[in-house]
Amino acid sequence: MRRVLLGMGSNRGFDGMTSLEILRKASACIQTFVKEPVFSSVFRTKAMYVENQDDFYNMAVSGYTDDDMSPFMLLDRVNEIESRFGRDRARELRNGPRSLDIDIEFMDGETVCTERLQLPHPRALERAFVIIPALEVLNESADAVIREKYSGALSGVQSQGIERLISFDELCRLGSA
Repeated sequence: MRRVLLGMGSNRGFDGMTSLEILRKASACIQTFVKEPVFSSVFRTKAMYVENQDDFYNMAVSGYTDDDMSPFMLLDRVNEIESRFGRDRARELRNGPRSLDIDIEFMDGETVCTERLQLPHPRALERAFVIIPALEVLNESADAVIREKYSGALSGVQSQGIERLISFDELCRLGSA
Protein backbone atom coordinates (compact mmCIF):
# COMPACT_ATOMS: atom_id res chain seq x y z
CA MET A 1 0.00 0.00 0.00
CA ARG A 2 1.15 3.53 -0.79
CA ARG A 3 0.26 6.54 1.36
CA VAL A 4 -1.41 9.41 -0.45
CA LEU A 5 -2.64 12.85 0.57
CA LEU A 6 -5.29 14.59 -1.52
CA GLY A 7 -6.55 18.14 -1.14
CA MET A 8 -10.11 18.93 -2.23
CA GLY A 9 -11.89 22.21 -2.81
CA SER A 10 -15.05 23.68 -4.28
CA ASN A 11 -16.52 27.16 -4.54
CA ARG A 12 -19.17 26.71 -7.20
CA GLY A 13 -22.20 24.49 -7.29
CA PHE A 14 -22.99 22.10 -10.12
CA ASP A 15 -26.15 20.43 -11.36
CA GLY A 16 -28.19 21.66 -8.38
CA MET A 17 -25.57 20.59 -5.83
CA THR A 18 -23.89 22.97 -3.42
CA SER A 19 -20.14 22.93 -2.86
CA LEU A 20 -20.66 20.97 0.37
CA GLU A 21 -22.75 18.35 -1.43
CA ILE A 22 -20.11 18.06 -4.13
CA LEU A 23 -17.38 17.50 -1.52
CA ARG A 24 -19.50 14.88 0.27
CA LYS A 25 -20.25 12.96 -2.93
CA ALA A 26 -16.68 13.27 -4.22
CA SER A 27 -15.48 11.85 -0.88
CA ALA A 28 -17.62 8.77 -1.47
CA CYS A 29 -16.05 8.36 -4.93
CA ILE A 30 -12.54 8.66 -3.50
CA GLN A 31 -13.27 5.82 -1.08
CA THR A 32 -13.51 3.44 -4.04
CA PHE A 33 -9.73 3.61 -4.59
CA VAL A 34 -8.25 5.18 -1.43
CA LYS A 35 -8.15 2.58 1.31
CA GLU A 36 -8.42 3.41 5.02
CA PRO A 37 -9.30 7.03 4.22
CA VAL A 38 -9.20 9.69 6.91
CA PHE A 39 -11.09 12.84 5.94
CA SER A 40 -10.51 16.24 7.50
CA SER A 41 -13.11 18.73 8.53
CA VAL A 42 -14.33 21.18 5.90
CA PHE A 43 -12.75 24.62 6.10
CA ARG A 44 -14.08 27.80 4.53
CA THR A 45 -11.20 29.75 3.01
CA LYS A 46 -10.73 32.97 1.11
CA ALA A 47 -9.77 32.50 -2.52
CA MET A 48 -6.06 32.73 -3.22
CA TYR A 49 -4.42 34.11 -6.37
CA VAL A 50 -7.74 35.21 -7.99
CA GLU A 51 -9.44 36.87 -5.04
CA ASN A 52 -12.62 38.21 -6.68
CA GLN A 53 -14.66 35.01 -6.26
CA ASP A 54 -16.67 33.14 -3.63
CA ASP A 55 -14.95 31.52 -0.69
CA PHE A 56 -13.75 27.95 -1.11
CA TYR A 57 -14.70 24.92 0.93
CA ASN A 58 -11.54 22.86 1.40
CA MET A 59 -10.69 19.53 2.98
CA ALA A 60 -8.06 16.81 2.82
CA VAL A 61 -8.01 13.03 2.75
CA SER A 62 -5.16 10.75 3.68
CA GLY A 63 -5.14 7.05 2.94
CA TYR A 64 -3.53 4.34 0.86
CA THR A 65 -3.65 3.21 -2.74
CA ASP A 66 -2.72 -0.20 -4.07
CA ASP A 67 0.98 -0.65 -4.81
CA ASP A 68 0.30 -0.96 -8.53
CA MET A 69 -1.47 2.43 -8.81
CA SER A 70 0.96 4.85 -10.45
CA PRO A 71 0.78 8.61 -9.83
CA PHE A 72 -0.66 9.04 -13.34
CA MET A 73 -3.32 6.40 -12.71
CA LEU A 74 -4.25 8.25 -9.51
CA LEU A 75 -4.35 11.54 -11.43
CA ASP A 76 -6.69 9.97 -14.00
CA ARG A 77 -9.00 8.79 -11.22
CA VAL A 78 -9.20 12.20 -9.51
CA ASN A 79 -9.67 13.95 -12.87
CA GLU A 80 -12.59 11.62 -13.64
CA ILE A 81 -14.21 12.60 -10.34
CA GLU A 82 -13.64 16.29 -11.00
CA SER A 83 -15.25 15.93 -14.42
CA ARG A 84 -18.21 14.02 -12.98
CA PHE A 85 -18.90 17.03 -10.75
CA GLY A 86 -18.64 19.64 -13.49
CA ARG A 87 -14.95 20.49 -13.75
CA ASP A 88 -14.02 21.57 -17.26
CA ARG A 89 -10.43 22.82 -17.28
CA ALA A 90 -10.70 23.98 -20.90
CA ARG A 91 -13.43 26.47 -19.99
CA GLU A 92 -12.26 27.79 -16.65
CA LEU A 93 -10.03 30.62 -15.52
CA ARG A 94 -6.84 29.30 -13.92
CA ASN A 95 -7.25 29.56 -10.12
CA GLY A 96 -10.79 30.82 -10.70
CA PRO A 97 -14.12 29.41 -9.52
CA ARG A 98 -14.58 25.67 -9.89
CA SER A 99 -17.04 23.05 -8.83
CA LEU A 100 -14.35 20.60 -7.73
CA ASP A 101 -10.58 20.62 -7.53
CA ILE A 102 -8.68 17.58 -6.28
CA ASP A 103 -4.93 17.90 -5.96
CA ILE A 104 -2.50 15.09 -5.22
CA GLU A 105 -0.35 16.68 -2.52
CA PHE A 106 1.98 13.70 -2.18
CA MET A 107 2.12 10.01 -2.95
CA ASP A 108 4.45 7.89 -0.80
CA GLY A 109 7.75 9.49 -1.70
CA GLU A 110 7.03 9.81 -5.42
CA THR A 111 8.76 12.61 -7.26
CA VAL A 112 7.25 13.54 -10.62
CA CYS A 113 7.95 16.65 -12.66
CA THR A 114 5.99 16.78 -15.91
CA GLU A 115 3.69 19.34 -17.43
CA ARG A 116 0.71 17.17 -16.46
CA LEU A 117 1.72 16.29 -12.89
CA GLN A 118 4.15 17.49 -10.25
CA LEU A 119 4.72 15.54 -7.04
CA PRO A 120 4.97 16.48 -4.33
CA HIS A 121 2.60 19.34 -5.17
CA PRO A 122 4.88 22.36 -5.68
CA ARG A 123 2.68 24.89 -3.86
CA ALA A 124 1.19 22.74 -1.10
CA LEU A 125 3.36 24.15 1.64
CA GLU A 126 2.52 27.77 0.82
CA ARG A 127 -1.23 27.25 1.21
CA ALA A 128 -2.93 27.31 4.60
CA PHE A 129 -6.01 25.78 2.95
CA VAL A 130 -3.88 22.69 2.24
CA ILE A 131 -1.71 22.64 5.35
CA ILE A 132 -4.42 23.03 8.02
CA PRO A 133 -6.72 20.23 6.73
CA ALA A 134 -3.66 18.06 6.01
CA LEU A 135 -2.43 18.38 9.59
CA GLU A 136 -5.84 17.26 10.78
CA VAL A 137 -5.50 13.96 8.89
CA LEU A 138 -1.73 13.55 9.27
CA ASN A 139 -1.96 12.92 12.99
CA GLU A 140 -0.18 10.11 14.80
CA SER A 141 -1.03 7.60 12.07
CA ALA A 142 1.05 9.48 9.51
CA ASP A 143 4.74 9.45 8.84
CA ALA A 144 6.43 11.77 11.37
CA VAL A 145 8.65 13.32 8.69
CA ILE A 146 5.64 14.33 6.57
CA ARG A 147 3.77 15.64 9.62
CA GLU A 148 6.79 17.72 10.68
CA LYS A 149 7.17 19.12 7.17
CA TYR A 150 3.56 20.35 7.15
CA SER A 151 3.74 21.59 10.74
CA GLY A 152 6.88 23.57 9.96
CA ALA A 153 5.31 25.11 6.87
CA LEU A 154 2.28 26.34 8.80
CA SER A 155 4.32 28.93 10.68
CA GLY A 156 5.36 30.49 7.37
CA VAL A 157 1.89 31.01 5.85
CA GLN A 158 -0.95 33.35 6.58
CA SER A 159 -3.85 31.38 8.07
CA GLN A 160 -6.18 34.37 8.20
CA GLY A 161 -9.33 33.85 6.21
CA ILE A 162 -9.58 30.14 7.01
CA GLU A 163 -12.14 28.79 9.42
CA ARG A 164 -13.23 25.29 10.35
CA LEU A 165 -16.81 24.91 9.18
CA ILE A 166 -17.95 21.35 9.90
CA SER A 167 -16.47 17.94 10.64
CA PHE A 168 -16.49 15.19 8.04
CA ASP A 169 -19.15 13.34 10.06
CA GLU A 170 -21.35 16.44 9.97
CA LEU A 171 -20.78 16.73 6.23
CA CYS A 172 -21.92 13.13 5.76
CA ARG A 173 -25.04 13.76 7.87
CA LEU A 174 -26.02 16.60 5.54
CA GLY A 175 -26.62 13.97 2.88
CA SER A 176 -28.91 11.91 5.08
CA ALA A 177 -31.06 14.81 6.30
